Amino acid sequence: MGLKWEFPGGKIEPGETSEQALIRELNEELGVTATIGDRVSTVHHSYRNGGAIEIEFFLVRTFAGEFVNRIFQQMRWIPIPDLPKYDFLAADLTLIRDIASGKLL
Repeated sequence: MGLKWEFPGGKIEPGETSEQALIRELNEELGVTATIGDRVSTVHHSYRNGGAIEIEFFLVRTFAGEFVNRIFQQMRWIPIPDLPKYDFLAADLTLIRDIASGKLL
């Protein structure tokens, strides 16, 4: 699903918690060491091709290190109300609307 915006993160490896996986993924993808906060949302999404995923979104308030874009075409910090203006992956859209409307955070 190239050229869509997405949040950093990825698959949970055997033996990892969701939080441990996110710490690892943020380091692999962005070069930072994050302190993982509360779970914000869990989304279950079924794609038209038959694939289904479950995504957990966590709040990250603190991190150490400088951001290094290791895998993404682009990365941006944007104001929360601007989130719906970006073409996010379908699985992220409910979360995007909830954050932008003030339901979350």
